[in-house]
Amino acid sequence: MKALAMIFALTFALFTSIPVHSAHHEKDIVDTAVSAGSFNTLVAAVQAADLVDTLKGDGPFTVFAPTDEAFAKLPAGTVEDLLKPENKEKLQAILLYHVVPGKVMASDVVNVKSAKTANEMDLKVMVDGNIVKINEAQVVQTDIMTSNGVIHVIDTVLLP
Repeated sequence: MKALAMIFALTFALFTSIPVHSAHHEKDIVDTAVSAGSFNTLVAAVQAADLVDTLKGDGPFTVFAPTDEAFAKLPAGTVEDLLKPENKEKLQAILLYHVVPGKVMASDVVNVKSAKTANEMDLKVMVDGNIVKINEAQVVQTDIMTSNGVIHVIDTVLLP
């Protein structure tokens, strides 16, 4: 009985110390990104690439979401050029390089060295202490739960 009480106490302590994104959990990946306010460029790109319906689909998906600041690090004019209708396929390829089919939580990362993206390319996963990198991008926030997957925020746009 004492052991059961200890397990319950530890479990309760663990789960109450983890931030819960319940407000986001009811929204899909796209709606969560829109409401966050820090993914305006990503949302515009998803719209320009006609990927909104895909990322509102059943999933589950794992999205490595670059912030507006990450897009701002690209050379001047790059985003504007990618948003042009004639570059839709290139933009789709870049965006799908940020999506991994399935739900990959931060706790799963320690067991993987790479991940296959939605466009069948590999992302390199590196863990160094508390720092997790996807290719050259650092993960700055993890496990934002959505109704159809999970978002991990990155500080650099991934380019295939």
